[in-house]
Amino acid sequence: MIFLENFRIAFRALWANKMRSVLTTLGIIIGVAAVIAVVSIVQGLQFMVTNELQGVGAAYVFVVPQTDRGDNAAARQVKLTWDDGKAIRDDVMGVKEITPVVMGTSELRYRDRKYSTTVLGVNGAWPDIVNYGVDRGRFLSQFDVSHHRKVAVIGPKVIEELRMPRNPIGDEIYVGRLPATVIGVMEERGRTLGENPDELVFIPFDTALQVFGRDAGNRVQLRMQATSTEAVPAVKDGITHLLRQRHHLKKGEKDDFRIFAQDELLKSISSVLSSVTAVVGAVVGVALLVGGIGIMNIMLVSVTERTREIGVRKSVGARRRDILVQFLIEAVALSFVGGAIGLILGYGLGSMVTKLLPGGWPAAHVPLWAIALAFGFSAAVGIIFGVYPANKASRLDPIDALRYE
Repeated sequence: MIFLENFRIAFRALWANKMRSVLTTLGIIIGVAAVIAVVSIVQGLQFMVTNELQGVGAAYVFVVPQTDRGDNAAARQVKLTWDDGKAIRDDVMGVKEITPVVMGTSELRYRDRKYSTTVLGVNGAWPDIVNYGVDRGRFLSQFDVSHHRKVAVIGPKVIEELRMPRNPIGDEIYVGRLPATVIGVMEERGRTLGENPDELVFIPFDTALQVFGRDAGNRVQLRMQATSTEAVPAVKDGITHLLRQRHHLKKGEKDDFRIFAQDELLKSISSVLSSVTAVVGAVVGVALLVGGIGIMNIMLVSVTERTREIGVRKSVGARRRDILVQFLIEAVALSFVGGAIGLILGYGLGSMVTKLLPGGWPAAHVPLWAIALAFGFSAAVGIIFGVYPANKASRLDPIDALRYE
């Protein structure tokens, strides 16, 4: 009951000086708002990327040519081909499905309408490997790929841009100079970070080489699914051994390819984004420090102004502990209220920024640990910077306090 009474007295004292209380908490509000705004933006990005990568599964692996080998002559000769991919498919244990990927920008034409977008040459395993399915019609089949058929699967954005019928199956479009029959429409995904999978066009791999030129077949990506998550390390080792043999790399020479797995991408992205959050948090910590000093100064002024009040309370039996708790509660309350306001403002600011950023930036996301950290840090600032004023108030002699004018 005494503790609750201290709370009541503390909040009544703060309410009596509303403007001063608000100005006192300004440093805390700004500091917490800045931290939460940055965390909400960064965590929103991490949340989106994590979901995207988890969508392809933990057994997802892809290989790309490595050009940065420290030798310009060697870099120009780097090749990664579908023949390498076929060798991986046939000789590396644990590979479930694999597709080559060659991509480039090409102009699409439908009747008198034109639209430039990204075209990918793949095989029929693409939807299962990247977990990206067809909404209408069908995807490329093995027959389409092996017979170099002039067919295409398009994204819903392509239909919109070319003003095609809602169900364009059977219609003919031109991919560059290549006529292609639409056989399917991919499911809608939406724009993310400037990339929009709804704009993509998929054609058979060998057909894509007719669009981009045979040289494009020397620098492909190889995307695959391992048979299980546990098989991924063995698959990576097998690919490394096989490609070094096929590319005639001597011992000590760097790989001319790079292998990525889903878990490595998640760790790399999480590490980068966590570093960004930590750096910004350290900078904003200065604002919280300033806010804490402001609270201490105001509380010292409050002790001076209420010296007679402290004397009266002590004269009627208030113990030193009661006075200490009262002023400490006031300091913590100031920080806590500042933290709550900063949390709301920070989330609002983060949401506003994500909507203003171009390219379909993911929505702001504030994890529970950030909320707990905001309130916990605010309370800690109140305690740390409130101890000295509270201790000073509790040590006042009641006789001297009553005489104070």
